[in-house]
Amino acid sequence: MLEEETARERVLDAAEGLYYQRGVQAVGMDAVRNASGVSLKRLYRLYPSKGDLVEAYLRRRDAQLLQRLVGYVDTVDGTPQDRVLAVFDWLYSWFSESDYRGCAFINSYGELGAASPAVAEVARKHKAAFRRRVADLVAAAGLPASLADQLSLLVEGAITTAAISRTPEPARTARDAAQALIKVSRTAA
Repeated sequence: MLEEETARERVLDAAEGLYYQRGVQAVGMDAVRNASGVSLKRLYRLYPSKGDLVEAYLRRRDAQLLQRLVGYVDTVDGTPQDRVLAVFDWLYSWFSESDYRGCAFINSYGELGAASPAVAEVARKHKAAFRRRVADLVAAAGLPASLADQLSLLVEGAITTAAISRTPEPARTARDAAQALIKVSRTAA
């Protein structure tokens, strides 16, 4: 069983690196086999189709990204409002990584979209979970619930803009906009 889990992890590690860097459609199962060192027969036993492997890669990435976000925000000493703004500081850190290529969910959905309802569903679930994390922070700060949708849109715009512009600065711009939205919502309340 341990050997099976090790093989599964090697395959997912290889798939993640290849899919995120090159795109899902550009990477065949042979490339994943070569990068993972797992035989093609075993690879197909673990993941009967490329679609199954793409879904597993995205599910794992979902858990990792949300865990990283929560871990970062949990280290923030300050007010609940500071924790809301920390989301954008986390984005800046993520966008600054040398291998940053945007959102794996947006990228995969853009490549596969309606052709893969399963991938579309995984992407939707990830975006909904991310929005719930933002909503939890907004609620803890005593801010209007509607602010969660506005901040989530700022996050999505920053993610895409940073990938296209190849600079982490959209995170700072989005943070400034978030701060303004928070101020307005506090004043209106």
